[in-house]
Amino acid sequence: MDNQLRKWIYQTIDQTIEQGDFDALQDRLETDEEARAEYLKAVNLSESLHEIASTPEPVGTTVTPAASFMRWPGIFAARSLMIAASTLILVSGIAYWIGHQQSNLTPIVADSTASGSEDESLIAGHATLRRAFDVRWGQGHQRAKVGDVLGHGPLRLESGLAEIDFFCGATLIVEGPAELDIESDWSVRVDQGRLRATVPPAARGFRIKTADSEVIDLGTEFTMDVSEEQARVEVVDGEIMLRGGDHDGLHLLTGERRTLMGAPSSESIEGLATSSDLLKRDEAATFERFRSWRETNQAKQNDERLIAHYSLSTHLNGRTLSDATSNPSQDGLLLGPAQVVEGRFGEHSQGVNFDRPGARIRTRIDGQFEAFTFACWVKIDDLQQRYNALFMGDGYENGEPHWQIRDDGRLMFSVMVDDSREIEFYNKRDQRVVKDAGLHRVYMTEPFWDISKSGQWFHLVSVYDPSAKQVRQYINGQLVSEVEIEQELLVKDLRIGPAEIGNWGQPFRETPWFAVRNLDGTLDELSIYNAALTGNEIETLYESGKPVGY
Repeated sequence: MDNQLRKWIYQTIDQTIEQGDFDALQDRLETDEEARAEYLKAVNLSESLHEIASTPEPVGTTVTPAASFMRWPGIFAARSLMIAASTLILVSGIAYWIGHQQSNLTPIVADSTASGSEDESLIAGHATLRRAFDVRWGQGHQRAKVGDVLGHGPLRLESGLAEIDFFCGATLIVEGPAELDIESDWSVRVDQGRLRATVPPAARGFRIKTADSEVIDLGTEFTMDVSEEQARVEVVDGEIMLRGGDHDGLHLLTGERRTLMGAPSSESIEGLATSSDLLKRDEAATFERFRSWRETNQAKQNDERLIAHYSLSTHLNGRTLSDATSNPSQDGLLLGPAQVVEGRFGEHSQGVNFDRPGARIRTRIDGQFEAFTFACWVKIDDLQQRYNALFMGDGYENGEPHWQIRDDGRLMFSVMVDDSREIEFYNKRDQRVVKDAGLHRVYMTEPFWDISKSGQWFHLVSVYDPSAKQVRQYINGQLVSEVEIEQELLVKDLRIGPAEIGNWGQPFRETPWFAVRNLDGTLDELSIYNAALTGNEIETLYESGKPVGY
């Protein structure tokens, strides 16, 4: 970036640019791709540093009259100008470095994937839970949902059926009661339970340990029935080898069976479900779950506390998402690459995917409210952006909400208290005192999502309760965060106005630039209440709306 361009960009941020220079900058941006890239980097850094204000712990405030900020005619809204001025020194420093390095890498916001394998994401686990029916997990053991990555260690089913895919390619259908110990993606120990193992060529050599024996698959399918008194194995199709115990080195072919422990038996192991059986059962259970949810959803729409209710499965007509409270002015409009996909009840339901930056649903909700409860069903594919939008008021003015997920998997909720003030606070993540435009507080949960949960459905709820002076947040019906609202941060006059679902692109109204906050995932249902729902009500919402296997 040449010195003249750098000067114009940061004079723009600093509000000191002359009209002639501003005109020249606009001409340059219209014709020079590299200049546009440099300009965007500066804007993104300013905005990113603003949003680093994520866990405010006020250490002092100063009132800054809004009128003192010049309304610059072209590029920034007033709010962005306020934060940009406070970050000018750092922006300039990075820009100076950029210029001397003459490099195009220069990530403004650190890209953890750019520096190689040392930043590569890692997940511990050996298998995933593909399907589950009526599973009751043993107390003190891990409780898995469909899609969960299963790690090393014991797994106990008191009852029900679970279909487990090991990363090597082998699949187990396990019938409870059962006790397993997952040793690796190639090995599992079974102390109790009935199971069917399907092993494709790629997983040949997969082994199941029981009693003092090992069953080593040499191709296709076998069943086992293991209890404290007896352990049996039968080859459904293909070949297995036994190692250890009384049958060490024995090979069994299709139709052959052995008793590995206990009283010998020549009876076949019958009645175990196949993968095809589970698929049919899954389809039937999913439809029944959808039918049941639709009945409760109809009743929910009559709740007088509802501000708006967006149900993709029942109120999507083309690109218009009707507000189920029958307020046409609050209807949502799918914009850009917002894509209609399957919802949480599979083919019976619908959701909207926002994985591309331009995707969004626009709506407008007027009025004044006494409390907020935001609830949604969402499937997160990845958290690629620093902030990933669920529901965002356009301008983030007094009383307006922002509901997002941070890139470290924390659910975030905030309401603007006083957009005319400038606030200083110590940011734990940045380990320093920073400035932020507008007095507000971001209420965050502990991380609830990481890449191992990609593709799973979550029921997220944030409650802003001015009467109780509390912000409560829930994940899958369970309270995960409860924070007192300090008197200085209490807002009783709540509002929304123009807003977006799944994105936020309005901070720079007079320029083409916008913060990239699209949700890389699918949203199925969103409800907004003018009330602080109780924990029992939120648990009921989750239980009545959860998919099969949750």
